[in-house]
Amino acid sequence: MEPLLKVENLKTVFGPVVAVNDVSFELRKGETLGLVGESGSGKSVTAFSIIRLVQEPGEIVSGRIHFQGRDLLALSEEEMRRVRGAGIGFVFQEPMAALNPVMKVGAHIAEALLVHGLASRADARGRAIELLRAVKIVDPERRVDDYPHQLSGGMRQRVMMAIALACRPPLVIADEPTTALDVTVQAQILDLLREMKRAFDLSLLLITHDFGVIAETADRVAVMYRGQIVEQGPVRDILRNPQHPYTRGLLDSIPGGEPGTRLRGVSI
Repeated sequence: MEPLLKVENLKTVFGPVVAVNDVSFELRKGETLGLVGESGSGKSVTAFSIIRLVQEPGEIVSGRIHFQGRDLLALSEEEMRRVRGAGIGFVFQEPMAALNPVMKVGAHIAEALLVHGLASRADARGRAIELLRAVKIVDPERRVDDYPHQLSGGMRQRVMMAIALACRPPLVIADEPTTALDVTVQAQILDLLREMKRAFDLSLLLITHDFGVIAETADRVAVMYRGQIVEQGPVRDILRNPQHPYTRGLLDSIPGGEPGTRLRGVSI
């Protein structure tokens, strides 16, 4: 069976700086692939390259990105706009930066439906309420009229998930979805991601710096270091027998030893 997403030899640069260098991986239908590495390793640039939203002066200079049998790099911008949202949903790392502060949360969700012709204006509000309920926002009939600043960080991230799921895309990319959330809310968001994956029959590309998140959530993992994937495979195999020194360093740096033991940094 053909993979849902197949990235081949992707290279993205910012002037002379190579941010993503010869990256290749596959994501199958119904699978969760974790893309893990430290900040600056190229994870988010890879994600934005897939949906062709790399900010200038960034540029995709080579490679192929096959999604549902089409090379996304060969599509026109108009065709690509139809893929974003309807084909690939995206959960951004910073909801407050991604959400328009003068738009109500219901309007954000309704806009995704209207742009892709999946609801009339009359129906969009009701669909927005349904989606807020699906992502476990309490009292969605009232919250649909809230502005982003009226919500907590965890609730804003749930709104981002509702927007990503609005068009029922087969693939969702979640870029550090638990960053800046406290531990309890992080666990709730991860539980919700797993539940939404089952309920909406999703494939998930989960981007994180946290191997603990990968261990709990992903089926397979790809480890990024300095813009390259240095190791990938089933999560259990990588956790039990990491082959690359960087992967071993990431795993060794996870807190959880005896009280009073020094934390270890990543060094290769």
